[in-house]
Amino acid sequence: MSRRKRTRRRGPPARRAAAKRGVSASASLPSAPESRFARRETLAALALAALAVGCYLPALTAGFVWDDEAFTDAAAVREWSGLWRIWSSPRAAIENEGHYWPLVYTSFWLEHKLWGFAPAGYHAVNVVLHAANTLLVRRLAERLAVPGAWLVAAVFAVHPLHVESVAWIIERKDLLSGLCYLAAFLAWLRFTDEPQGGRGGRHYVLALALFAAGMLCKSIVVTLPAAFVIVSWWKRGRVTGSDLSRAAPFFVVGAAIAAADLSFYDAREPLSLGYTAVERLLIAAHALWFYAGKLLWPGGLAVIYPHWETGAGDPVAWGYVAAGVAVAAVLWFLRGRVGRGPLAGVLFFAVTLSPVLGFVEYGYMQFSFVADRHQYLAGMGLMAVLVGAAVRGAERLPAKRWRRCAAGAAAAVLAVLAVLTWRHAGIYRDEVTFFSHVVARNPEARAAQQNLGKALLNSGRPEEALAASRAAVEQSPDDVKAHANVGVALIRMGRLDEAEEWLRAALALDPRHSVVLQNLAESLRKQERLDEALRYYRAVLEADPGNPLPHAGMGHALFGLGRYEEALRSLDRALALAPGLESVRTMRDSALSRLGRAGDR
Repeated sequence: MSRRKRTRRRGPPARRAAAKRGVSASASLPSAPESRFARRETLAALALAALAVGCYLPALTAGFVWDDEAFTDAAAVREWSGLWRIWSSPRAAIENEGHYWPLVYTSFWLEHKLWGFAPAGYHAVNVVLHAANTLLVRRLAERLAVPGAWLVAAVFAVHPLHVESVAWIIERKDLLSGLCYLAAFLAWLRFTDEPQGGRGGRHYVLALALFAAGMLCKSIVVTLPAAFVIVSWWKRGRVTGSDLSRAAPFFVVGAAIAAADLSFYDAREPLSLGYTAVERLLIAAHALWFYAGKLLWPGGLAVIYPHWETGAGDPVAWGYVAAGVAVAAVLWFLRGRVGRGPLAGVLFFAVTLSPVLGFVEYGYMQFSFVADRHQYLAGMGLMAVLVGAAVRGAERLPAKRWRRCAAGAAAAVLAVLAVLTWRHAGIYRDEVTFFSHVVARNPEARAAQQNLGKALLNSGRPEEALAASRAAVEQSPDDVKAHANVGVALIRMGRLDEAEEWLRAALALDPRHSVVLQNLAESLRKQERLDEALRYYRAVLEADPGNPLPHAGMGHALFGLGRYEEALRSLDRALALAPGLESVRTMRDSALSRLGRAGDR
């Protein structure tokens, strides 16, 4: 027998090694079907990640917008010692955040140490977190035996309702809390699926820890234990005392952290919008149908949706309540025919949204009753119901070609959603684009025109800024900042007399407003009214002694008056506070030259 034949008879090296260890070859090597299954699973996961990342590529080149200043302006994020203050004294550490969500700001603190305030890094982390959540959604849907689990996750990955949570950096709170929520849910299912005496206790502790972590990212995840109860009912058609007792610690932890967060919020920003209990019910019912409608037809998405009128005498408002009750009743009575899944999905949707439906007042209700980001997790319930029903329907189609058509239709829906997400993510490119979108969708949005005017000023477009700022004044005649923005735009355009009128009108509203005082002083200096300008610069320093700009302005004014020694002192103070002010350094050199001390440079 040839050597080649003997080698074949002895079998491959891996099989011989397995035989030496006393292990069967079939146990040591995966079978061909198992290998193909593993490859399919890997490809399916990669496809989901590619969908989640691909449709958010425009976000990777976006900048910081609006509330991102909550962490970009926070000294605690910039300083190495700030991490302790983020956890121990958040009121002082994060001036523009009204909640105690330290895990989110810890992530910002860590990223600042890696890449400073380069926005691309923060956007990339958001997109990666969304991709991770997408994979967890698929795993959760599979564990719950939802038909079309991959397709549910794919819709979650590309749905444009999630753009606000992913493309807006400050909404990292949705993504991190979502990651903890989904991981906790999976750990809970592992616990409930294992027989007593197994390792379920470890999974229970892990689920509870992840839930607490999610609460420290965003307290909207407080509804997770209610979701556990819904799943228990869905699986067995009843909720036992054991189900409730196992979920009880989650309810306690969630209530304790939520109460602490509300106490922190109320102490910082007391809020009373004055809605009655009936009005809150009507707002909640309308909001539920609004969210469901946007999930089914995501057109006309806005950052700030207009408020709607609500009142006990409005029959349309009561129609939303009646429709909600009717849907729940129909699904209850049909549970014997269609199963408990549809009702469980709808209940999950409503319960997960309940913290932001208006039953409990929160600050954003001053701007709008609804926001896309609020249903980042809640939408999974309706997605599972709708996609599951569609998949079951497709499986019953009589001909293979019709099933292929159904698959093609699903691919087309994903493509349309992905394109809409790509386009909507583009509004976060910069503040001008962002606030232009806000104003286009909702011209009456609170402070939107004012913020657009400020963004246009910062972009060197004073004529457009003037128009937006005038519109802001018309909306809010008593708003100091709106008047000030008009004045600044006029200064940039060289219309100093008009600017002075607007700035003095702003001072009439708030005589100690340091920004208005500074801009009025600048306007007077540019008109060569230097003594008057000095008076207003000094007023700025009384209100804001650590501001380098009035020192710089005083230096310029004193130089113009020929008072070079005084000018030098003011310029030195300005540079001590802000060493990067090159125009001040140039003026300082000129003052030294006039004093014959050029060698002191």
